[in-house]
Amino acid sequence: MTRPHLRLAALSIGQVVSWGVLYYAVIVAAPVIAEETGWDLVVITALFSAGLIVSAIGGIAVGRLLDSRGPRVIMTAGSAVAVAGFAVVAIAPNPIVFGLGWIVVGLAQSAVLYQAAFTVITRRYGDKRHTPMTILTLAGGLASTIFAPIVAGLLTVTDWRTAFLILAAVVAVTTIPIHWLSLERTWTPHPPTAVEERHHTLDEVLRTRQFWFLEATMIAVVTALYAVTLTAIPLLTEKGISYQLAALALGLIGAGQVIGRLLFIALPKATAPWAPTAITAGLSAMLLAALALAPGPVWLLILLGILIGAVRGAQTLIQASAVADRWGTRNYGSINGAFAAPITITAALTPAIGAAAAVGLGSYSVMAFVMGCLALAAVGLARAT
Repeated sequence: MTRPHLRLAALSIGQVVSWGVLYYAVIVAAPVIAEETGWDLVVITALFSAGLIVSAIGGIAVGRLLDSRGPRVIMTAGSAVAVAGFAVVAIAPNPIVFGLGWIVVGLAQSAVLYQAAFTVITRRYGDKRHTPMTILTLAGGLASTIFAPIVAGLLTVTDWRTAFLILAAVVAVTTIPIHWLSLERTWTPHPPTAVEERHHTLDEVLRTRQFWFLEATMIAVVTALYAVTLTAIPLLTEKGISYQLAALALGLIGAGQVIGRLLFIALPKATAPWAPTAITAGLSAMLLAALALAPGPVWLLILLGILIGAVRGAQTLIQASAVADRWGTRNYGSINGAFAAPITITAALTPAIGAAAAVGLGSYSVMAFVMGCLALAAVGLARAT
């Protein structure tokens, strides 16, 4: 498969299936798993989160391998490991084996989800990466829309174990051939460019203040946005909205992410690299504070949720471009793997962070306001990135 648009389409389909099965399936199925097994729902969610943390740590090594060896073997192997790990999850007789299965799935996620795909896009398209990256994340954003009803439908006709084995088979018959047939076996040499005459290594970048300010900025923004959006249902019900309407609002936050990713294309690419980060942080601060303080009406709360979702969608792409915008596309996999790991771990912990902060502060509204203040602090940090 040599045509660029076909290869991008194939990579995007792989993201839809991978995110749909390896991430969203358990979110949909967790209450059913708890009911059928008798395991605590908190334990099920925690074991899934443990897999996400393993994915973040594994991404550091995967980034190095992608830089040095190319993506075909690594992402194809990641798909195969995902099938095996998800099958272990499906047949797990107890929470311990269930957790071990998610650890295996986490290793696979590091090789098949966004961070690996971003490395492919960045290396393949170079300075023209922004539009393909947006298309890729738009496809990934459709994963929940496509797979949530599929998983729910499977759970109405069979038990969760059989449903997960069917989903593992879907990963096997789609992503394994897609990655093997569409990805580069090895990277073509970089064309010489004036911007990238100097090759930045991971060790060199890790010694810069710029890297650590960027890391702190992104962690602050991700913590603020995710802690609020992932606890949107209790936040909105606390304001008097019904559970059903709050669930609808949560879905519209997801739709807002798609809008934000489309708007990302319109951002001027000639601006200083820190500017989009600062803008995202500033918008996060204003919108989170507004959501925290507004008592209603319902339409305003839902609109604010959609706008926060749009900022979160744009932030995903700003984060994906941050390394290449500052240190070029050479060694992107290695540098971005190290950069993304703490952010991914933070994102995995934000549901617990948001809930714990709400309990400690007395309400979800106060928690949202504090998260807005955290995002405001990130505006100052962004200037140093």
